[in-house]
Amino acid sequence: MTWEGEPVSVDGFLDLRSDGYGFLRVEGGIPSRDDCYVPVKMVRDFGLRSGDRIRGTSRPAARNEKNPALLTVLAVNERDPEEARGRADFDDLVPIFPTEQLVLERASTPANLTARIIDLVAPIGKGQRGLIVAPPKAGKTTVIKEIVRSIETNNPEVRLIVLLIDERPEEVTDMKRWLKSGEVVASTFDRPTDEHITVAELVSERARRMVESGDDVCIIMDGITRLARAYNLSGRFSGRTMSGGVDAGALYPAKRIFGAARNIENGGSLTVLATALVETGSRMDEVIFEEFKGTGNMELRLSRDAAEKRMWPAVDISASSTRHDELLMSSKHVGATTKMRRVLDAVGDEGKSKTVASLDLLLDRLTNFRTNADFLNEVAKSK
Repeated sequence: MTWEGEPVSVDGFLDLRSDGYGFLRVEGGIPSRDDCYVPVKMVRDFGLRSGDRIRGTSRPAARNEKNPALLTVLAVNERDPEEARGRADFDDLVPIFPTEQLVLERASTPANLTARIIDLVAPIGKGQRGLIVAPPKAGKTTVIKEIVRSIETNNPEVRLIVLLIDERPEEVTDMKRWLKSGEVVASTFDRPTDEHITVAELVSERARRMVESGDDVCIIMDGITRLARAYNLSGRFSGRTMSGGVDAGALYPAKRIFGAARNIENGGSLTVLATALVETGSRMDEVIFEEFKGTGNMELRLSRDAAEKRMWPAVDISASSTRHDELLMSSKHVGATTKMRRVLDAVGDEGKSKTVASLDLLLDRLTNFRTNADFLNEVAKSK
């Protein structure tokens, strides 16, 4: 149809359908009546992909239409639309091990031991695929908040997105107020299961498009367990039912989102840190965790035992690690952290579990040094 009125400026993220058309989500991924319809021809002409951020103009919906329609495309991912046609495809980019560390330790807060301990026992690199494994009430949310604050402070070039799935509304508000420059995308527990899935998939596609443009992106997802549950409840799959009532086919799309994390050779990176729930009393949660356990290359394990003794951060040091962490640290510090782990693994006290005893010792030693570098230098000197 021909529109003769004044066009309306629009800015949103493209959510493509299997038939080729799509909708421009203007409210951060959650479907709304203000979303703009994007016709198949426009998608083909500009080489648009799901997750693209599009700025353009639209016209209001006609009488027989539900949504406004996109008229013009002025920018794709904040670049000239012509550049979108010849860009590389995410799946064709070459993934390599993370080689640049996202240092969490903040010089302004040396007493913040959460960030410092993560740097020591499970360092995070650009392109890391990590699990934060947490039993109930082990301080998972606090750990997430410290990680995002450190990334915002130390690595402002990283595009940070906190994805909250099936979360309490007050937790969403708290996270939005905590972040300084990052973005929170959320689907609360009172929303339909399909919305959880739509929001998560669109965030993942958005991140892929940014990485194709050479950006460093980090998604903090809370959490992978809830997302897998949502896929399981969606009824889209009719495969083999595993222990705990988990449909085997329901785990694939969640794995695709988690598995998108990678460091790109001569390019950007996508870091995904996702929480996984354990010790909840649910067999389904345990099955989901076991399926994801071997897919990451970093794991931070929180301890219920340490949390019950009010030890924060309640990190299980022996169960936390990063694959190929030697690529993220200097050779001197690699040797020092190895020596540190040997000492902590040998700790044992009557009346204390090994997890609690080793964490207690590390917390005590770190308070005597302003930086991790000073601590590791001292460890390297010791015999």
